Amino acid sequence: MPPALALRRTTAPTARPRPAAKSQFESPHRPALAMRASSVEEAGALLARSDSGGGRCRRSASPRPGTLRRQSSSFREDVGRAASETYLVSRLTFTLLQCLGIGYRWMSQLLALTIYAILLMPGFIQVGYYYFFSSQVRRSIVYGDQPRNRLDLYIPEDNSRPCPVVAFVTGGAWIIGYKAWGALLGRRLAERGIIVACIDYRNFPQGTIGDMVSDASQGISFVCNNIAGFGGDPNQIYLMGQSAGAHIAACALMEQAVKESGGHPVSWSVTQIKAYFGLSGGYNIHSLVDHFHERGLHRSLFLSIMEGEESLSRYSPEIVVKTSSAETIGLLPLIVLMHGTEDYSIPSSASQTFVDVLQQAGAQAKLLLYEGKTHTDIFLQDPLRGGRDPLVEDVLSIIHADDAIAQQKVALAPTPRRLVFEWQLKLARQISPF
Repeated sequence: MPPALALRRTTAPTARPRPAAKSQFESPHRPALAMRASSVEEAGALLARSDSGGGRCRRSASPRPGTLRRQSSSFREDVGRAASETYLVSRLTFTLLQCLGIGYRWMSQLLALTIYAILLMPGFIQVGYYYFFSSQVRRSIVYGDQPRNRLDLYIPEDNSRPCPVVAFVTGGAWIIGYKAWGALLGRRLAERGIIVACIDYRNFPQGTIGDMVSDASQGISFVCNNIAGFGGDPNQIYLMGQSAGAHIAACALMEQAVKESGGHPVSWSVTQIKAYFGLSGGYNIHSLVDHFHERGLHRSLFLSIMEGEESLSRYSPEIVVKTSSAETIGLLPLIVLMHGTEDYSIPSSASQTFVDVLQQAGAQAKLLLYEGKTHTDIFLQDPLRGGRDPLVEDVLSIIHADDAIAQQKVALAPTPRRLVFEWQLKLARQISPF
């Protein structure tokens, strides 16, 4: 392992055709799907009808400077929208699985996921109560015109001075991602003086990878251009993604760097991002197709999500870095990749290889490995356990590296309490499908 790598040990449907463009990330060609086209089109129409009804609840996308106006839907509307989206995406996913003929494997995975969620439910209920009832959470702020172009903001209680900001893209295997999945991380960071913006985006079959990257980029643009109106510091914006969200966020970052170095017009600049945190992500999709297939994400389904085999290079940040100019690489911020050594959903070697490629290209990059941690340990089980949170501590150590006052405040912050019994956490770790 190169000397620059840091090792940390811890205890323990169809999208619209995209027009040809100038960026290497654009002009995708759709693959020949191994499913009935009519089923996917019917799913797309169903989602389109559902989203058209939600437009009545929109708020203005531009907050008035200097105010912390709520700009969120009522509790009833939020719950109704979340339930509707969850039902629709779940129904469409089952329809796609039937078309693909991969019933048993996915049904067993869904059963494991259900048991996993039940075991952690005491913690999820407490986090959900915070999400819906805390005055520090601004839910469903609209950042664009597409379905699910919304984000949640987690605001620290003490915002007497502009706060650092983390724009976070949640995971979910490109199929079940949702902005509320970032509530636990948002709460932990907000308690320590960081504004967190959890960006929602279209999942498959509502959209394919190009739509997801476009949504994430538009959400990042909203944060960069509007966060001052919510008490955020526009000069301290950090980008973070987890699992599939780490891949999507990295694609958005590289796409923006390529556009910017090529002189194309942009709505936000890579130079506005102080650092990128990639948690448990995959960055060379070419090398992960077979791995995902063995793990239950069927090859034909995954290639449909990624817009065909011919698009894998375009949506592999590692490959894009290898083919990018020095000007593009020079625009990139510090890149910090974090991964558990016992992650079987996406092996830690995915982050190790990406760091090597970045360093060879001249970018600032480092790796933090969490010994013995799985795909969900770092992001879910450890925070629900209470006490020290290695992930949060590592993120804060970089954000507050040059701010002694902020470091003192973090040191005085109360220790998070346990939300789930230890036996439930251990059993959930064994059952987890991730």
